[in-house]
Amino acid sequence: MSNLKAKELSRIGYTDDRARSLVINIFSKHFKHHTKEEAISLLNDIKDNPTTYRNDEVLGKIAATFLDEVAVKPFRAHTLLETTGDVKVYGAKEIEAGAKRQMEIAMTLPVAVQGALMPDAHTGYGLPIGGVLATHNAVIPYAVGVDIGCRMALSILDTGESFLKRYSFQLKTALKNFTHFGLEGGLDIAQEHAVLDHSTFKETDLLRRLQSKAARQLGTSGTGNHFVEFGLITLNEDNALGIAAGEYLALLSHSGSRGLGAAIAQYYTKIAMDTCKLPREAQQLAWLDLDTQAGQEYWMSMQLAGDYAKACHDRIHANLLKETGLQALATIENHHNFAWEDTLADGRKAIIHRKGATPAHAGELGIIPGSMTTAAYLVSGKGVPASLYSASHGAGRAMSRTRAKENVTMSALKKMLADANVTLIGGSVEENPLAYKDIERVIDAQRELVNIEGRFVPRIVRMYKE
Repeated sequence: MSNLKAKELSRIGYTDDRARSLVINIFSKHFKHHTKEEAISLLNDIKDNPTTYRNDEVLGKIAATFLDEVAVKPFRAHTLLETTGDVKVYGAKEIEAGAKRQMEIAMTLPVAVQGALMPDAHTGYGLPIGGVLATHNAVIPYAVGVDIGCRMALSILDTGESFLKRYSFQLKTALKNFTHFGLEGGLDIAQEHAVLDHSTFKETDLLRRLQSKAARQLGTSGTGNHFVEFGLITLNEDNALGIAAGEYLALLSHSGSRGLGAAIAQYYTKIAMDTCKLPREAQQLAWLDLDTQAGQEYWMSMQLAGDYAKACHDRIHANLLKETGLQALATIENHHNFAWEDTLADGRKAIIHRKGATPAHAGELGIIPGSMTTAAYLVSGKGVPASLYSASHGAGRAMSRTRAKENVTMSALKKMLADANVTLIGGSVEENPLAYKDIERVIDAQRELVNIEGRFVPRIVRMYKE
């Protein structure tokens, strides 16, 4: 079936945003073998005779948008399973008890299928950071995370250390002029990217309202541990990229979907908690059934946020490479706050949530960073089913931000930077290297999950400063 467009649906009487969203999602899933003419004929009949379809398991949701009934938000109370499902834990010695307990609670959800905990794991909201959870036909907003599509991007450049030494001032200036960090604001030069014209922005009132903010924030980064940095990467012999082994200058960035993703997460988390009632200890793991209107809307909005996060990295890298006159030999990217539809080892379809975890299917490339003074690793996955085809997303926090601020002074941070030969632009003691686990130990704990393709060391780092 040719894809149905929102304008076509409007012409046949589907003028409500939610109705159009339902049609597009339901028909692409259940009626993909229908011709467009057959689909439009069926849609006209639903519109003209909605009561006929009211109790239809699939089409009833569309018919309900034409029924003149009082909209009451239904909710369903769920009990947790008495036994905890199996969770494969990697690097257990590195993981705090609170994170393990959160993962155990997640595995008592009726929709939970399989779980894994990465060695960088620490306590979060709902699912722990570093938690991977497979569910049946359900998506959990807090198991994706507030920063939907938070991701890494690495550009390996056509030069080496000599350029870094000779043009360090120019690289610092480029980072100052072509990156922006913070909750608000944007770059001085308006950014353009095809994602801003994505038709999904027109599918719901929420996304329509967020489009102008997304345009304003395109190509920028958030707060906390987000960064853009230049450094040196040493590629191993016979690496998966097919690039000659050796040392190269590289550009590495870490950020997500900005205000767009945060607003989507907040909006649909509230709907999930209102409609999926769970015991107190599991409230933050409320889910949206993917057969519901809200579930379909969240899934669609999450995909858009992921595309937008990628677009932000695209603009950051394009701007910096243009300013410095450098070319990328290769660019590697990966989400680590997202949900994917995937197939488990036993053949079952599932939704795999990775909240602070790197996809690591066999041969899949990813980046696992450390801290502002420690190494990041370019890896390729081994496709281990027990890990849900995942690896860690970084070193993981060893201290809360409050504790890091209380325990490390700015002068101590400056000494750490000097010892590591790193220049920091912005940044704060909350993100000091001691606030993170030892990246080398975290990598060692997941050797069975990934192959090491290269090792990156930061040299000029730009981060948010309060």
